[in-house]
Amino acid sequence: MATFQSLPGFRDFYPEDLAKRTHIFRLWRQTAAAFGFAEYDTPVLEPLDLYRAKSGDEIEAQLFSFADKGGREVALRPEMTPSVCRLVGARANALKRPIKWFSIAEFYRYERMQKGRGRCFHQFNADIFGEAGPEAEIELIALLVECMRVFGLTEKDFFVRLSDRNLWFHYLGSLGLDEPRIRALLGAVDKHERGGDDAFKPYEEAFGAIPADLKAKVLAFQSIRSFAQLEAALGAAAASAELAQRLAQWRTLLGGLEAMGLAGFVQVDLGVVRGLAYYTGFVFEAFDRKGELRALAGGGRYDDLVGRLGGTPLPAVGFAIGEMTFALLLEERGLSPAVVQAADIYCVIGSAAERRAAFADIRRLRALGYRVEYPMRELAFGKQFKAAADSGARLALIYGAEELARGMVKVRDMAERSERDVPAAGVGDAVRGLFEAH
Repeated sequence: MATFQSLPGFRDFYPEDLAKRTHIFRLWRQTAAAFGFAEYDTPVLEPLDLYRAKSGDEIEAQLFSFADKGGREVALRPEMTPSVCRLVGARANALKRPIKWFSIAEFYRYERMQKGRGRCFHQFNADIFGEAGPEAEIELIALLVECMRVFGLTEKDFFVRLSDRNLWFHYLGSLGLDEPRIRALLGAVDKHERGGDDAFKPYEEAFGAIPADLKAKVLAFQSIRSFAQLEAALGAAAASAELAQRLAQWRTLLGGLEAMGLAGFVQVDLGVVRGLAYYTGFVFEAFDRKGELRALAGGGRYDDLVGRLGGTPLPAVGFAIGEMTFALLLEERGLSPAVVQAADIYCVIGSAAERRAAFADIRRLRALGYRVEYPMRELAFGKQFKAAADSGARLALIYGAEELARGMVKVRDMAERSERDVPAAGVGDAVRGLFEAH
């Protein structure tokens, strides 16, 4: 007989694994709600053209795409940004701005598997639509930081690298480069940290050997790690109205994050440009301080995308946190949640007659929100008390013939090993009182 396994890059979640993932999602939801974000969701299957419109035909190599039974070209969603742009664009005129939405969803990409990356994964996504100024970036970076701090991570564990594609375009344009060359060089910058000088090969294949002085200037700009260095690199050009306005936005962004007490989490880093071409302004990525994991999160501004996908044009900025890499970070820092699935109450039951009485109480106690377990078959009392201890229950309710004959149920505190009788008609009130007392 064949033995079946999950597909490569897809994961099974046994109860203890799912409990850890559920804990992560719960804290992310609580944090997003505290920031005033509303949760949404979209279909896992989308028209293939939605992704072609956003990224071009080359995106298809990374997709699980096919023709459905109606002959439509469809794809399992590889990311949330096109879908949320579709939703917002369809109702943009009716939505109160700024629009602050988040989601926790599953995505699919057919790509090479590696540590922290599979072909089926979850992400937390948060976006703000309708706010053109850096105030949106302040809010989102603050949310990103808090989505990590809430687990006990500190600025010693992770940081956010902040950059600006607008300034990159201005700087490379001032060196006489046209848009195709600028985009090719930004692709090289995006890959340079991991690939070294090999990152420039696609540029050279398209436009010829890169001049040594141009390469040196690109690498120097890429190495900027503070706002003061950025101002100095721009030099006299920073006095122009366009650049003066952009630098003012930088000051607003950095000042807002400092006022929130988040300056220690943020690092100016022009080496971050984000590889996706739709980003139009500030971009940022979160990394662990030890540098052992791939990016924990990434995002930026994409003011043109809603309009490009057919909706009402809206400024937009967003980010995503990958659950797989984030869970690895928690494990490495000893912050992965302990899996506790203990019962609150275990019912120790005598014969069939006592079982009927116990069942009525079990139903009522579960309705009150307690996690209640009991033996499905008749067992000796000794085995039932062992099962009660194994379940982790705080209380054992003992339904014996002698107790019920007196109209009572015996309650055992499993930790204190103490017992008391309570009226059978008032088991719910007695249990509630004991739990509240603790």
